[in-house]
Amino acid sequence: MLDPRELGIKGEKRAGKFLKRKGYKIIQRNYSCKLGEIDIIARQKDTIVFVEVKTRQTAEFGAPQYAITAAKRSHISKVALCYIREKELTRQSCRFDVVAVTFSPGSRKPKIDHIENAFELSRRYTY
Repeated sequence: MLDPRELGIKGEKRAGKFLKRKGYKIIQRNYSCKLGEIDIIARQKDTIVFVEVKTRQTAEFGAPQYAITAAKRSHISKVALCYIREKELTRQSCRFDVVAVTFSPGSRKPKIDHIENAFELSRRYTY
């Protein structure tokens, strides 16, 4: 069993490889500002994609994506706005995706679920 930090790093690496195979260009990993961090920022065609990666060692407590609460979505949104302002991307199309990675015991390949446009930026947040 991996400790949670090692598991998260392993899941983010797998998620990055998965997205690259789907044609995404990884712009930045682990972007951070004073408000927090976003796991992966990528580009798919003309869209900036903010990706939250959730990783589990088993599905015993449910799929990883169910750990992304309303509070977590709000937090990711605020960090994304920092990135958008910092990079002057206010006219750029953006979306929020989730990549859920589950490492099943005895399996060499994890199960990866990609949820495109998993949630939207709250209307109460502005650039």
